Amino acid sequence: MKKPVLFLLFCTFAIGLTSCFRKGSETGMASYYADKYIGRKTSNGERFKQNKLTAAHKTLPFGTKVKVTNLSNGQSVKVRINDRGPFIQGRIIDLSKKAAKKIDMVNTGVTKVTIRY
Repeated sequence: MKKPVLFLLFCTFAIGLTSCFRKGSETGMASYYADKYIGRKTSNGERFKQNKLTAAHKTLPFGTKVKVTNLSNGQSVKVRINDRGPFIQGRIIDLSKKAAKKIDMVNTGVTKVTIRY
């Protein structure tokens, strides 16, 4: 094959990958990070900071933007996935403290949420 044909095949394949990411939602329990994790490396190599709008999810790709809605009060926050977890059965997402404050879940610690991605 000639180079232009290979380039077109590559571009078609790369564009197809970005459009194949499924959109969806999950409902389950959310928690937030304890302060002891501040400064530790997340799974994508960043240092964890409580004052950023970030979260951990078991399978979503790093960099995915997720809208998290607290089902008890309807408040929402958008976060970026930069870590893996949570590793406690029944939980679907771990939020930074800033994100937890935005949806008013700091006092409860764990709350039922829907996440949309």
